[in-house]
Amino acid sequence: MEIDLTAQPFARLLGLEVVEASKSHVVGRLTVREDLCTSGHILHGGAFMAFADTLGAIGASLNLPQGAGTTTLESKTNFLGSARVGDTITAETTPLHLGRRSSVWQTRVTSAEGRLLAVVIQTQMVLTP
Repeated sequence: MEIDLTAQPFARLLGLEVVEASKSHVVGRLTVREDLCTSGHILHGGAFMAFADTLGAIGASLNLPQGAGTTTLESKTNFLGSARVGDTITAETTPLHLGRRSSVWQTRVTSAEGRLLAVVIQTQMVLTP
């Protein structure tokens, strides 16, 4: 399924690319740029989190009833490695729970070599009209 990021200007600012998207699986890529880094040319933790949060929100939105929206209610990140300028990282998001009022998503962020860099678990609230 193709995802239009027109309504998500921050995702476009990050340079996020959605590679795959379904109700049970979202995959994205991000190339690390200098303006996304902290000292030492290392990807900023907030950029990792924003990358994962966006993919989890996309997964949640694909599971919403007609007319409903979603917002992040809670997010936790474990940083396990780093990414440098020029690296391309990949994130895969899958649901741990799909309920009527919330969903919980796990995102694994990996390097091009497959090394685990971060694990994010987030809760998305369902906003009904």
